[in-house]
Amino acid sequence: MVKSEIILKLSDKIHRKIKKSELEKILNIIINTIVYEIKYQKAVEIRQFGRFSQKKIKEKMNARNPRTGEKIHAKAKVSVAFKMSKELKDSINNRGSLN
Repeated sequence: MVKSEIILKLSDKIHRKIKKSELEKILNIIINTIVYEIKYQKAVEIRQFGRFSQKKIKEKMNARNPRTGEKIHAKAKVSVAFKMSKELKDSINNRGSLN
């Protein structure tokens, strides 16, 4: 699903009471806020969905290029970790439903 499809679904759910352009602005604000908080090492928790946080990946001296098998040096980097909520996990496994 892409952003435009999310906006379309939101528009259908609220029976077009808010313009699609306004919904797009709202969605962009939400996404930008999540990115900003993660960037500055703050976790973002959305109840019944999950938690986004920064994950530091250590430097590796003996990493390998999977294509050539050549040993390479992999620098330390930062990634985003997502831990889903119990409600989402249960919903995915058909044990419950999210609203």
